[in-house]
Amino acid sequence: MSRKKTLTGKKKIALLVGAATVVGGGAFAMTGTSQASVACDGLVTALQNNERFIADQRATPDAQSEARIANRQAVIEEIKRKQAASGCEVGTGGGEAAQPPAQQPPAQEQPPAEPPAQAPPAEEQPPANGGGEEAGGGDAGAVGEVVCAGSTVTLSGEAGEPAASSNQFPVGTTLKVTNLDNNKSTTVKVASTSGSCALLNNAAFEQVREPGKFLIRKARIERVG
Repeated sequence: MSRKKTLTGKKKIALLVGAATVVGGGAFAMTGTSQASVACDGLVTALQNNERFIADQRATPDAQSEARIANRQAVIEEIKRKQAASGCEVGTGGGEAAQPPAQQPPAQEQPPAEPPAQAPPAEEQPPANGGGEEAGGGDAGAVGEVVCAGSTVTLSGEAGEPAASSNQFPVGTTLKVTNLDNNKSTTVKVASTSGSCALLNNAAFEQVREPGKFLIRKARIERVG
């Protein structure tokens, strides 16, 4: 006959306690692993948040950005120390703060476009009639030639010794002006510039004028010096 082994009451209690201890120990180990994982995940999230903040400051900097970035970099170093102390993988935030965003090289400044070359202004040519309402036609001919043919002559209203002004003859030129209506003439030097071939001052005009008239319609103007 076979004999069945039976357990006493004390042995049964001992076995149950041992089993409970094994199960409880396993539960404690699993709980500890879960807590460590949560801590590491939290450190990674904190690291990523700080790196993102630094990247934003570099993208849109202001006067305080450098100070803020330095502060956050110190925070990141502290997070990495905690990762190492907790047995977590160090520096898994993505590395956004390790290097500043790639900067595009500034576009080379182009020199301002030069304005189109301006053609030199054409030399102003005196009107054919010597300019002014009173003037006729003619040119600054050689000494002894009749110039400003058909020109009319009037007075400038200037006082002083007999003199003339002209837009065709340089100062110092000597002109002889003859009133063909009365054959009176005066010889004067050009003393200034005017808008006519020959414009007489008051004293010169009195020498050739007709009484009551302020314009010589028929005049001969000669360059005599």
